[in-house]
Amino acid sequence: MTLRPKNSRLAAGELEILQMLWRQESVTILEAQQALGLPIGYTTVQTRLNRLVKKRVAKKSTTRPAKYSAAVTPDEVQRGDLDVLVGRVSDGRVTPLVAHLLDRDDISAAELKELKQLVTEAERKAREREKSSREEGI
Repeated sequence: MTLRPKNSRLAAGELEILQMLWRQESVTILEAQQALGLPIGYTTVQTRLNRLVKKRVAKKSTTRPAKYSAAVTPDEVQRGDLDVLVGRVSDGRVTPLVAHLLDRDDISAAELKELKQLVTEAERKAREREKSSREEGI
C-alpha cells in the first residue's frame, strides 16, 4: 500500500502523468513527454515526475538516464482519494455517502448486486474483528 500522506492530493497534471506511467511502466523524461502526446515542455514533465516521486506515488531509478515508474496501483490512488472525499463531505462517516449513491437514478442492478456482496463481506469482517477482540479480552 502507498505511503503517501493521507491528505496529499494529486493535481490533474500529476494524475495524467501517473496514468501514463501505469500504461508505459517505465520511462525516461523524454519518453514520458512523448507518451503524453500533449504540448507539455520537457521541464514541466520533469517537475511533475519529481513531484510524484516526492509524494511517493512514483519511483525514480538510479540509472542514467533515470527511468520513472509508478509506485502505487490505480486502486490505491482511488482509495486514497475516496478517503479524502468521505472525510470532507460526510465528516468521515460512510453512511451519508452510500445513501446518496444508492439514491441516484443511474445505479444499475449489477451495481446494486455488487454493493450487496460488498456489504456482506464487510459484515463478515466486522464479525471476525469483534470475535477477535472478545478473545483477546479473555
